[in-house]
Order: sequence, then C-alpha cells, then structure tokens
Amino acid sequence: MGDADITLRHLARRRPDDLARAFVSEGRPVEVLGWIDSQVTNIERRLDKALRLRVDGEPRVLHVEFCFALRDDVPDRVFEYLGFLFAALRIEAPGEPVPPIESVAVVLSGRRRRLPATGQRRTAWPGRPFSGTHFRVDAVYQRTVGELRARGSVLWLVFAPLARNATADALREVVAEIHARAASAEERAELYAALLVMATVDPWGHNLRKELVMMVEDKEEGLLRRTPIIGELIIEAERRGEERGEQRGEQRGERRGEEKAIAELLGRLFARRIGRRPTAEEERSIVERARAIGPGEVEDALLDLEGEALIRWLAEPTRRS
Repeated sequence: MGDADITLRHLARRRPDDLARAFVSEGRPVEVLGWIDSQVTNIERRLDKALRLRVDGEPRVLHVEFCFALRDDVPDRVFEYLGFLFAALRIEAPGEPVPPIESVAVVLSGRRRRLPATGQRRTAWPGRPFSGTHFRVDAVYQRTVGELRARGSVLWLVFAPLARNATADALREVVAEIHARAASAEERAELYAALLVMATVDPWGHNLRKELVMMVEDKEEGLLRRTPIIGELIIEAERRGEERGEQRGEQRGERRGEEKAIAELLGRLFARRIGRRPTAEEERSIVERARAIGPGEVEDALLDLEGEALIRWLAEPTRRS
C-alpha cells in the first residue's frame, strides 16, 4: 500500500490502546501488553501488527491487517500470517496453550456495495465441514465521519477523509479536534500527515485533499514542514513523486519519482535511528529491499531493530517476499 501502509503502521505503533479498544466489545476491560516480538515474527516482519492483550483478565491476541482493498489474496495473507503467529506463540511458551487470536482486516477502499462483516479462508475439501480461518472486516471507508469519531480516539479521526459522507466542513471539524486533542505538536503533525495521506486514497471521489492541506496549514502554519517526522516525509515523498511524473508525462517517470522519494524517506528514518546517514552500500540495500519486499517491511525493520542489529540486517542477502 505504499505511503498509506507506512503511515498507518507508524500510528498503530504509537497508539496500540486506541487500536485495540475499537475491536474489543464495549464495556469489557482491556489491557494492552505490547506488540508480539519473537524469533518467528522477526522472520515474517509483517506480523508485528499482532498485539498481546488481556481482556477480562484473560490473554488474547489481536492481529490487524491494513488493506487498500479487500482483494482476493487478503484471506490467503491472513491465513498465512496466522500460521506464523501461531508458531511464534508456541515457540515462545512451550507446553502452554496458545491464546485465542482475532484477525481484523481494516479496508481503505473498494466497492460501493457494503462489504461483508467477516471474511474467510477455507482449506477443507469441498463438501466437508469448514476448516480454515475466519477474520473480521472493518471497511472504514464505508463508515461515516460520525461513526469514526464515535470510536473516541484521534487515531480513527485520520480515516475521516475515507468516509462515505466526508465533506470539507466535516474535515474542518476533524482538523480542529486533532488540534485540540493531540498530546504534542509532533503528534499533531503525525496525525495531520496521516489525514492527508488518507485523502489521497479517496475511495468515493470526494477530491478534498487540496482543501485539507489548506485547512491544516491555516490551523498549524508551517507545522508539517517544521517537524521532522515520518508523516511529513511521506507527504513530501508523495508530492515529489507526483511532480516528477507530471513533468515527464509518463507512468515510468512517476514510478521512478516515487521510488526515489521513498528511498529518501527510508534513508532519513535510518539516520534518525542510527545517528548518521546510511553509507552508499547501506542506501543501496535499503532501496533493493524496498523493491523486493515493500517499503512497509523495510520501515518496520528500521523502527524495530537497534544499532548493530539493523546494520547486520541490511548486510544480509535480500529476502524476496
């Protein structure tokens, strides 16, 4: 999903409580214990979207997958991830029961007709009882701005541009709410950046991104440019990629522009983590890995791995997804 995926992964890491509470029945006590990190999930990096919870005092695991659309391969991916996750939890606590796991696909765009509330991946023979996995489908783009606001968290406000009834007036209220509720200027910039990236998805053809940029700038003059966070870099990357594509007037030029912008984004994130710019060899490895396994997984590694572990990871042969 490119920029949208990177943005949402980053925000989910910062606000795991808000992510979890949206998918636990209202009124039930929930405690977020942290992201699952194990030997197996380090191999399958996308699984860091699994949260360890305690619901009503009982252990639970929540796996959230952000999807641009509910494509045919999404059930396969969910089933595959669950296999890795189940194996990781068994290795982590041999002899102990694996906690119940709930998977949710958060869908950003797709058909106008209502999506089903659940999806499934069947593995049984035809005519035999069901075996496989079911997962919840949260089609945020089919919700209203009011429904997203009712979730009670600024995390879910960033999806407002996707809502079927999004308008300039509604988004102006969302921008004001983010301004009032964000804990710091840095968090406001992250949330505004995510808001703008979601506006580029535009599943209903609202075409509100330019108006939204003006709203944010009116509310927080220069904030996005002043705050060196990943959300700001994503917006700059997208803008430069679009400009290069328009100037050249061809899809190939646009793709090259986007790749170069994403490479710069990841290189600057490396610098924030390590304290220096990547060497030419490290930069080349970052670019190759972004092409091979996707910028989202590279961004995950840059956020997860520390110091020498990150440098060793970049020196390893690139694993194709």
